[in-house]
Amino acid sequence: MYETIKFIHSYWACLTLLLIVLATINALKGVLTKGDFLNKDYRVSLFALIVTHIQIVLGCTLYTFSPNALGAVIGNGMGSVMKDSSLRFFSLEHPLTMIIALVLISTGFSKHKKKDTSTQKFRAIAIFYSIALILVLNRIPWNSWFN
Repeated sequence: MYETIKFIHSYWACLTLLLIVLATINALKGVLTKGDFLNKDYRVSLFALIVTHIQIVLGCTLYTFSPNALGAVIGNGMGSVMKDSSLRFFSLEHPLTMIIALVLISTGFSKHKKKDTSTQKFRAIAIFYSIALILVLNRIPWNSWFN
């Protein structure tokens, strides 16, 4: 079960990352060109939000089964996990950072709906999605992503 969830989580991450990048670029383009916020812009941001939520559900499921995450905390204790950089990454840093990124994406999407002008809508998405993208890129386990 662990290997299956890890496989799905790893490959869904590609789609998630792609859509966050597309939504961020789309929003930045909209801010710079002062274009109209169209239905396609809404959809790109919404799809990025949806796949990110699905990725977090997959990640939380993986967290409970992973010997490097919750298993390491239960088996070794939090003090021991905090001393091991690899265990700390998978049991604390990666999940916490991704949850923060999800909150930022959700906040940006929510805030854009309350804005009146297209530029304000694009700006809200651009700010929150960009910060989330930086966090995600910083905490992806690049060396073990597809292993």
